Amino acid sequence: MSDFVRLHNKHFNFKQFILNAFEEDLGDGDHTALSIIPKNQKGKMQLLVKEEGIIAGVEAAAKVFKLRDKSFKLKILIKDGTPVKKGDIVFTIEGNVQKLLSSERLVLNILQRMSGIATKTAHLQNLCKGTKTKVIDTRKTTPGFRFFEKWAVVIGGGTNHRYGLFDMILIKDNHIDFAGGITKAIDSANSYLKKKRRKLAIEVETRNLEDVKKVLIHGGVQRIMLDNYSPEQTGEAVKLIKGKFEVESSGGITESNIADYAKCGVDFISIGALTHHIKSLDLSLKAIK
Repeated sequence: MSDFVRLHNKHFNFKQFILNAFEEDLGDGDHTALSIIPKNQKGKMQLLVKEEGIIAGVEAAAKVFKLRDKSFKLKILIKDGTPVKKGDIVFTIEGNVQKLLSSERLVLNILQRMSGIATKTAHLQNLCKGTKTKVIDTRKTTPGFRFFEKWAVVIGGGTNHRYGLFDMILIKDNHIDFAGGITKAIDSANSYLKKKRRKLAIEVETRNLEDVKKVLIHGGVQRIMLDNYSPEQTGEAVKLIKGKFEVESSGGITESNIADYAKCGVDFISIGALTHHIKSLDLSLKAIK
């Protein structure tokens, strides 16, 4: 079991998710397989890679197969996080053919999306090579599928930001505007944590260098987010903040400019597109005749 799964298992009921997914797909039965394939026929399939990328979701697929039929025999040839190319065989799976066929689409949906995210993450993290910057995700995830998407980011060499609203305080622009200002918002967050006897990191979003200066004078946070700054503005902000707080860049960052931001010396670059705007990796589960 991966470290990610150990850490977030309590936030996600894997078994229930998979059972619900099977119920959604199967209804009262896979009538195509039931009408064509004999009930007790055994067979073997293999996961075929059809384009270059980073494979992710193998451990998840193993859990899906186990929930579908404990007697399935899975042989993993390539582990999560491994670079793959067209023609590679990731694993073979052997067992009841009707159940194999009814598992095919769910397994591929998870594997293809996770692999697409891991591939994108690895690419962006590689563009930051030579710097200390870590590429992190956001909460811009598919409802119900966050567990898999954030897991894929880790497999791809990235880092998770917060998992949800419960494990970090992130004071964003709307919080600041409703609270009546950036320092009031920070004070309220710290008072809340003290009252509730909770230990959560506090991050605050800044919209300009004046905001940064206010936070530097006031304190009370662990990380400052630079939202929609240009690389030049980011460099100025990093010079002011350096050594005092963690620095995160966010907003308007793409693969064409991510290296410019990383070279400014930020600790983190958060990219929502890691999970909400990716291309799934082309994979297929094929029968072995």
